[in-house]
Amino acid sequence: MKKFFLFFITFLPFLSFSQTLNPVKWEGKFNALSNNEGEIILSCKIDKGWHIYSIKPTDAGPIPTSFVFSPGSNYELVGSVIETNAQEILDKAFDAKLWIIEEKGVFKQKIKLKNTKGFNTPIKLEFMVCNDMQCLPPKTVDLQIIVAANK
Repeated sequence: MKKFFLFFITFLPFLSFSQTLNPVKWEGKFNALSNNEGEIILSCKIDKGWHIYSIKPTDAGPIPTSFVFSPGSNYELVGSVIETNAQEILDKAFDAKLWIIEEKGVFKQKIKLKNTKGFNTPIKLEFMVCNDMQCLPPKTVDLQIIVAANK
């Protein structure tokens, strides 16, 4: 029993560090603006000390946040994604001025509904998260959004 306890205490710190870091949590919802218009709202909460990169393209190195919508016969996109809370900083890791989002990000995509009965739509997003010490590999997240017309 002592050997097991010693083994457990010795390797516990390594087990806790081997868990995957996940400093960004995403969620999505639909906001009806009228019977045939609405917006898909994608928001993320970012752990303190971490940041993601804006949707603004850059040649400096980091992967910008991006979204893939599947409009099809249910809806069509109106305009492009609008983001909030982005701020420009001098990113030391990439030695460039870049737009980042800290703490909370909100992204909105306006849509015109072709189907007012309600449906689920898949959305795929990709982002890269960094802190002052490291960047994690780009991550892809799949979300399902329930879209329902305003009644």
